[in-house]
Amino acid sequence: MQVMVVEDDAKIAQFLERGLEAEGHAVTVAVSAEDARRWYSALGPQLELVLLDLGLPGEDGIDLLRSLRAGGFAAPIIVVTARDDVRDKVTGLDAGANDYITKPFAFDELLARIRAVRRSAGQPAQTELVVGDLRLDLLTKVAQRGGRQIELAPREWVLLELFMRHPRQVLSRSQILSNVWSYSFEPGSNIVDVYIGYLRRKINLPGVVPLIQTVRGAGYRLLPPSAA
Repeated sequence: MQVMVVEDDAKIAQFLERGLEAEGHAVTVAVSAEDARRWYSALGPQLELVLLDLGLPGEDGIDLLRSLRAGGFAAPIIVVTARDDVRDKVTGLDAGANDYITKPFAFDELLARIRAVRRSAGQPAQTELVVGDLRLDLLTKVAQRGGRQIELAPREWVLLELFMRHPRQVLSRSQILSNVWSYSFEPGSNIVDVYIGYLRRKINLPGVVPLIQTVRGAGYRLLPPSAA
């Protein structure tokens, strides 16, 4: 899942980013309302959840929340803030938030709230991704190919999930950087190619059809065995 964390406190943002990435999510961090709008414009329909602080520099988070909803953004938004007054909670929920959690909070509680808002927003759907004989169980975080379990590091999981959510689609290096690393590496970095290599060695088992293809000059794609 592609998540945007809108948080100007660097420690809290890093805590959320690391925790969510460990759960297999792709995370983008925005430090202001203006920064959030730029990321929202860049990510478009790929963005599936926003965690929003209210005490942002320059523009209040409530104003950003209202503008996102007014602009047609329908995915869940959870307010994550130190403001614990009932009036603030009512204002946030009335402005379009799906949920409201106050700091400090337990990370497990946040994960439970994320699961709850996705269910209530009608997004419970997939608990498993399947492409040919390759399977990802999104609940247990188990990857298998041909019934054989594959051990994946967190970034490898996010990368493979991205490919499996877009089978046959050619993904450019910049798209992969945006979704898996949130541009935390320079565009000229070879980190994408390195991790594609790691993933190929793990899922292209001996005697089976290779699934990840290089499309020269364009990027990479995952093809079902029948198409590959």
